[in-house]
Amino acid sequence: MTQTYRPAYHLSVPDNWKNDPQRPIYLDGEYLYYYLYNADYLNGGGGTAWRLATTKDHVAFTDHGVAIPKFSNGNGDCWSGSVVVDTRGTAGYGRGTVIALVTQAPDGRQAQYLWYSTDKGRTFRAGGTDPVLANPGVADFRDPKVIWDDERAHWVMANAEGQRIGFYVSEDLRTWNEVGEFRCDDLGVLECPDLFRMRAEDGTWRWVLGMSANGKARGLPATYAYWTGAFDGAAFAADSGEPQWLDHGFDFYGAVTYAHHDAHGAEDPTLRHALGWANFWDYPDNAPSMVTDGYNGDDMIVRDVRLKHRGGAYRLVSSPTSALRDHVRRTRSLGDVHVDGVLDLDVSARSYELTCELVWDPAAPPTNIGMELCRAPRGGRHVAVGAFLEGGYAYVNRRPTFSPTGGESQTLIDSASGRLQVRVLVDHASVELFVGEGEAVHSHRVFPLATDDRIRLFTSDGEATFAELRIAELAVRT
Repeated sequence: MTQTYRPAYHLSVPDNWKNDPQRPIYLDGEYLYYYLYNADYLNGGGGTAWRLATTKDHVAFTDHGVAIPKFSNGNGDCWSGSVVVDTRGTAGYGRGTVIALVTQAPDGRQAQYLWYSTDKGRTFRAGGTDPVLANPGVADFRDPKVIWDDERAHWVMANAEGQRIGFYVSEDLRTWNEVGEFRCDDLGVLECPDLFRMRAEDGTWRWVLGMSANGKARGLPATYAYWTGAFDGAAFAADSGEPQWLDHGFDFYGAVTYAHHDAHGAEDPTLRHALGWANFWDYPDNAPSMVTDGYNGDDMIVRDVRLKHRGGAYRLVSSPTSALRDHVRRTRSLGDVHVDGVLDLDVSARSYELTCELVWDPAAPPTNIGMELCRAPRGGRHVAVGAFLEGGYAYVNRRPTFSPTGGESQTLIDSASGRLQVRVLVDHASVELFVGEGEAVHSHRVFPLATDDRIRLFTSDGEATFAELRIAELAVRT
């Protein structure tokens, strides 16, 4: 069997390197998704450009090559930022121009620069050599996220500045005035901010402020942290001092969310999508796909994200994007599978979604229920996914397989409930666990061998049922 880590249904860069996603925009019936790309990576070269892919269903993507080249305007390479459609022509390039606000760092000084596209986002030109938001003299000053504020009829930017997010406003995307800030001094250097408004399932409108943050020093994730709250155009007032996390795994960094549009192009305020880079800066180059496939750079699955009121608080819940069902190649419906010990399924697969409800007797629970996925034919190597009831948590343990650093992620569950809904996405180089309604997600990159395609169910010290167990093999239909 040929060894490949090229995913079957996740986005991967065609060659060399990718890292941070840039927030997709909707234009003429499709989503334009830019990401940071280095065509010289395998040869040891540095710097990133912006590469473009488009999608209509958030699963199948079409590559369009580099849209903003690196080292092309005297200001260095291009880092993260954001793209907007200037429908009012505020920047002076005409109505409908696609504008990118991009971090560049000439002479090591990070600042925000404007690029513009008059061919619907396929190529960009520099809108001058000077920054539209100059660095006031700080080390970290990057990743501008720009939105249109309908209520106040102007542009708003959230900018990452060390341990604070600065807020700025503009009438024309060129001249920016600082109006406020949000500070967070216990999650490391903040990156890739996100700011949006959603309508929750109860009809309430809330603002959400998100960012990539590193909570490892506090025993928290290093993924996408977010707060719900209120935004008055200048300051964000969080509902709680502590953040929530869109992902509890080890590989969901630089994540972005973006609006969903219906068949007529109208935004749906109750639904957003999210995607994150399947990697982390502790081990960015630790990927055998460089040898097997000539590239290093995948994304985790695009998610459908909704805002729900649970336990007295608003929280984002995630599910794999709904269009995955259109890319199912084969389905095995196994019904209710009772397990007392171990059970090896007569299934061999490398790219699939596994869904079931774990059911146990709360009065006599097993200590552990789970699955060994990406399992070697004779055992040993695998990724363990399940619920450790004695400890009261769901988990993904990637230690028993090839992975960047090993480790196990955990999130609390209610062991006394006697049931837990789980969805697991497995691809050639990733495992993602969605717990319950998607209130907790664990995203991990792993590197099993091509022969590690078996599935074992197990319980420890008791029995359980894997109710309505279903395995849907997946591959992108092009």
